Amino acid sequence: MQGKITMTDATRRREFLKASVALAGATAAGGLSRIEMASGAPIQAPVVDTLTVNVLVDSSHDLFFKPSQVHGVSIEPGPRPKDFRQILHNQWGLSLFIVSQRDSEERSLMLDYGYSPDALLNNIDILEVDPGKVSALIISHGHYDHYGGLIGFLDRYRDQLPLDVKLYAGGEDNFCHRLSPSGGGQFTDFGTLDRRELAKRRVTTVLAETPTVIEGHAFTTGRIKRTSVEKVLPNTFVERKMEDGLGCDASHYTTAELQGKIVPDEHVHEHATCFHVKDKGLVVISSCGHVGIVNTVRQAQEVSGVRKVHAIVGGFHLGPAPKDYLDTVVVEIKKLEPDVIIPMHCSGSNFIQAMREQMPDSLIVTTTGSRITFGA
Repeated sequence: MQGKITMTDATRRREFLKASVALAGATAAGGLSRIEMASGAPIQAPVVDTLTVNVLVDSSHDLFFKPSQVHGVSIEPGPRPKDFRQILHNQWGLSLFIVSQRDSEERSLMLDYGYSPDALLNNIDILEVDPGKVSALIISHGHYDHYGGLIGFLDRYRDQLPLDVKLYAGGEDNFCHRLSPSGGGQFTDFGTLDRRELAKRRVTTVLAETPTVIEGHAFTTGRIKRTSVEKVLPNTFVERKMEDGLGCDASHYTTAELQGKIVPDEHVHEHATCFHVKDKGLVVISSCGHVGIVNTVRQAQEVSGVRKVHAIVGGFHLGPAPKDYLDTVVVEIKKLEPDVIIPMHCSGSNFIQAMREQMPDSLIVTTTGSRITFGA
């Protein structure tokens, strides 16, 4: 981040929690009262026997997609619609339905919710996943193409979810107002994840700034350290303010932010969702990877104590990367020695081409509707 940090992490957390308590008392319909902070204690990464990732929403769908297997990871298309007038919807965004198994114990999680509820709900119906089995919700970061379908999803399925269902967010930054550059120093609105609407739907938000175990099967990375050659490529801008409970309390201050300026988005609290698959290693799911996919995997290794990387999955935000930078990142990925790489969403066709040139035996290309299985 630019500028000087003016408060310690502990002080920032205390100040945010005090502000949340004050706002909760003044906000109607539950307001911000459904907020928790994840424990900062070290985690013990759980182990699962198998893991299945269902791609509910991604940017494209291949009607002729064929099953394949790479290094023990299998991928297959989802079911065809029963009604010929239905078709899977694709859009710029990502949503994953994740099922893990350990002995007879099964867990289902939802990670991100695509750009719109129309696409998400349509695809849930066609792919025949069961939202009633979902025990926890996760949001990777505060971009609309990852939370746009969330409220619509809750409006249809909230009564099927646990009474005390939680949404795990990487931290306060997820709720900041985002803007897209439109040229000439102008910006267009890119939305704000509204926790007041989550509270109205009886969803408790957990701010998981630190690594957090979810439902005894998954774990999150917490805030990702930036130790590699990677950098945040141009994307959105951010405005750190809160008005009437909408927005974020600036928990990581810079000089520019203290002056009320709109600043480039550094995704302070983007986090990844991870699993340790028995006898295979880590499956690291990076929904967008703005802070760097290598940084993300390193963080997962550090917090779990597991060095072996089985799979790197999801969005890597390398679509806008120039070739020299992209080639450098692929070299760093190779050093991690993953069994498979499964790019989605914002990874970019340029990244897929680089993988075909440099790591062809590890690449798995996916599509909206596909089902990916690890450990079976």
